[in-house]
Amino acid sequence: MTTSTSDSTIQHHLDTQGLICPEPVMMLHRTIRNAEAGAVIEILATDPATTRDIPNFCRHLGHELVKQETLAENVPLNIDPDEITITDDDDAPINATLYRYLVKKKNA
Repeated sequence: MTTSTSDSTIQHHLDTQGLICPEPVMMLHRTIRNAEAGAVIEILATDPATTRDIPNFCRHLGHELVKQETLAENVPLNIDPDEITITDDDDAPINATLYRYLVKKKNA
């Protein structure tokens, strides 16, 4: 992570909050495939697996991970209760950590 990038240089935004592996990386892959060389993609995610998966994705495919940060903890998620089951308490609020990544597509 060597390049400095400001929010004004972000060309694509992916909100993958509430999605779990492999969906965030699949969405990133699809966005990068359609983006121009050098484009910067911002990804917001709540899946802790992205802290491993997105850097590995960049390393293996040659894209640059410009920034990786934790924005907030205990963020409430608005998820359809039919899509998630909590074994301990069905009425418990669903909270997560919010991660942010900036990925720059490699030049051709």
